[in-house]
Amino acid sequence: RQFNDAVKIDGVILTKLDADARGGAALSISHAIGAPILFVGVGQGYDDLMSFDEKWMLERLFGE
Repeated sequence: RQFNDAVKIDGVILTKLDADARGGAALSISHAIGAPILFVGVGQGYDDLMSFDEKWMLERLFGE
């Protein structure tokens, strides 16, 4: 929160989602600072950056 107070974050890019089992911590951080998740990285390359999709994230967190 202190970092956000200093620089005013407009949005979040969540990288290395492929390495994290769920990415739930990013949702908590996004909520705490009031900034939306804009993109997620699901691999190593530039082509692995995709627009954030709430439905996709919920399926990843809780299964189908």
